[in-house]
Amino acid sequence: MLKTDTTLQSDVMAELAWDPQIYASHIGVQAKDGVITLSGEVADFTQKWAAERAALRVGGVQALAVELTVALPWQEQRSDGEISAAAANALHMVPVLKDHAIKVMVEHGWITLSGEVEWDFQRKTAISLLRHLAGVTGISNQITLRSKLLSQAIKEEVEAALKRRAIRDINSITVSIDGPDVILSGSVHSWSERALANHAAAGMPGVRDVIDKISVLI
Repeated sequence: MLKTDTTLQSDVMAELAWDPQIYASHIGVQAKDGVITLSGEVADFTQKWAAERAALRVGGVQALAVELTVALPWQEQRSDGEISAAAANALHMVPVLKDHAIKVMVEHGWITLSGEVEWDFQRKTAISLLRHLAGVTGISNQITLRSKLLSQAIKEEVEAALKRRAIRDINSITVSIDGPDVILSGSVHSWSERALANHAAAGMPGVRDVIDKISVLI
């Protein structure tokens, strides 16, 4: 059953209030035909990021429009040069990003990341790391994965990884390749097996995304 706009608005407001990272009283919430709009001001980018994730957690939200602005207290304001230097230093301090090819550009506190990495989790790690830096008002992730040929050899590696996960009906899972994406289809007997299959496929170098079409037989 679809939620009414009033119910959806109430649920999102409750989720924002529940999250201790968010000062919910500073955030306005509107709902229209399943689309949630967040407006107002927050004190740092971490709160903005947390508010976006909180709204998307609510069942019935079909789309999210973010009109939140980050109004940094004067003591947390930093120049673009300072933010850029802090971001570059933070990236170099993380072992999984050692020898990375990530470039940092900062404009009015907004960080834009570009370049290439080998693994998708490295992209996510970079975002997670930098959103906590003082002075940051937003982050755009334009990091791409290094081009790798996802051929039959990669397909076989994914299938081998699935077998190592001790999934009971390994033959019921089909692996196919669509450019840089891996598509999993078929069926398993538990949600844990489905999660294992996704983890196995996502662990392959060069995989941009795992498209999960596996059904769970209860």
